[in-house]
Amino acid sequence: MTDYPRIKTVGLSGVLITFGEKMGEAANRATLAFRAAIDAEDWPEVRESTMSLVSVFLLVDLVETPAEAVIERTGDLLASRDWYAAPLPLGRTLWHVPTVYGTDLAPQLEEAAQVAGVDPDEAVRQISGSRVRVLTIGFAPGQPYLGELPEVWNIPRQQALTKSVPAGALVIAIKQLVLFTGATPTGWRHIGQTAFENFRPAAEKPFALNPGDELIFPAISAAELATIRAKDSSGDGGATREVLA
Repeated sequence: MTDYPRIKTVGLSGVLITFGEKMGEAANRATLAFRAAIDAEDWPEVRESTMSLVSVFLLVDLVETPAEAVIERTGDLLASRDWYAAPLPLGRTLWHVPTVYGTDLAPQLEEAAQVAGVDPDEAVRQISGSRVRVLTIGFAPGQPYLGELPEVWNIPRQQALTKSVPAGALVIAIKQLVLFTGATPTGWRHIGQTAFENFRPAAEKPFALNPGDELIFPAISAAELATIRAKDSSGDGGATREVLA
């Protein structure tokens, strides 16, 4: 981490603070903590903050506000603590999202297990027992990237493209899970199926999940998922939640 964090301007639209060359727990933790601190500072020149896996972007009009001033102020905040060891933001939510693994609802579980070198039952045990963090949200509205999983799940994307997986699909690659918010093509393997809707455009809060939230995907049967779909119109897909201190 000796070369990080880094600050650079992005044209005249703002500054980008990067905490690592690639995804890692410490870099993502720093990103989450620093973004929360920026939002708490409520600097008037920062119109919006957004984040990726390992970086924070501050939307600032660099015509109106000199870049040097923003960089200096940002640098002072960066120097104020060790962001890689900073606590995660308060008020996050832990979700338990019921999930069907395998079957015709999630047909690539066995393939993913084979690539990882475990049998399908062990794959379900490991994945359903993992507690993963919302690392960032992107690619499609409300779509969360979740991780990280144990090293055995550092499997590559498939070479062919699956034409479409449905909303609520749980897919896997490179030690991460993605929970799809709509029917979408993907190169990640479809291993689980939920009824969870993270993108709720008609709701006051259109995204149920926030970066830093955590999820567990306990295994259920296809019949149980059908019951959830018939009875739950909230979008939670039978999920329960608790606030993390």
